[in-house]
Amino acid sequence: MAQPFRIPDIMALARAEGAVRVEDLARRFGVTVQTIRRDLTLLTNTGELERVHGGARLPLGTVNTPYAARRAQNHEAKARIAATAAMEVPEGASVFLGIGTTVEAVARALAGHARLLVVTNNLQVAQILAETAEVIVTGGALRAADGGLVGGQTSAAIRQFRFDLGIVGCSALDPEGNILDFDLREVEVSQTVLSHARQVILASDVSKFERKAPGRVASLSEVDLLVTDQAVPSRVAARCAGWGTRVNIASKLSEG
Repeated sequence: MAQPFRIPDIMALARAEGAVRVEDLARRFGVTVQTIRRDLTLLTNTGELERVHGGARLPLGTVNTPYAARRAQNHEAKARIAATAAMEVPEGASVFLGIGTTVEAVARALAGHARLLVVTNNLQVAQILAETAEVIVTGGALRAADGGLVGGQTSAAIRQFRFDLGIVGCSALDPEGNILDFDLREVEVSQTVLSHARQVILASDVSKFERKAPGRVASLSEVDLLVTDQAVPSRVAARCAGWGTRVNIASKLSEG
């Protein structure tokens, strides 16, 4: 009865936090711990979760690093990437800024731009630019872990626009040039952005080539510019050249 309604909510919490606890879920849904254990057993049997002591987690390789840890990782590289990406944004442009700590850094780099219209599904970005740009926040389901808004409502809001620029991040990149993410709801949002922006910038440091994520957003062939901090793998560089995708290495610009 109520179980079909709990299952999507349990999975949404697991994707946002990486793991869920039986007692926390029982309190949240107002049911017994035995009921929650049955729910988790069902999700474990379908392979969507793995049981751990006191709860369950996303299977290894399908969960992102916690947001606070990601914000601290490669901080200097993200700042360089952000400054370089911001140089591509003319004053008076309409810009979509997505979820992620690198895109959050881009927002800080855009604080000095004039007359920007910024549409975002990132509450962190909205706060950063609230006083210097016209900011529109999409609706959607709130991911408490990082202030991101995701899901069908978010995508529907994005479809109302045609942006000059869409600036997005990602969780991982593979050797074939595929852009990857963990949350399939975020995948849907990013795909919508790619189809509603005149130009798309992917802001990502090269460490993303060392990571894996299950959800495919798109190919780098669908991106106009990859802004990164170091030379990308030669195989990917060759593919980007063939596709006409520019690769801008922020560290080289900083040094020059």
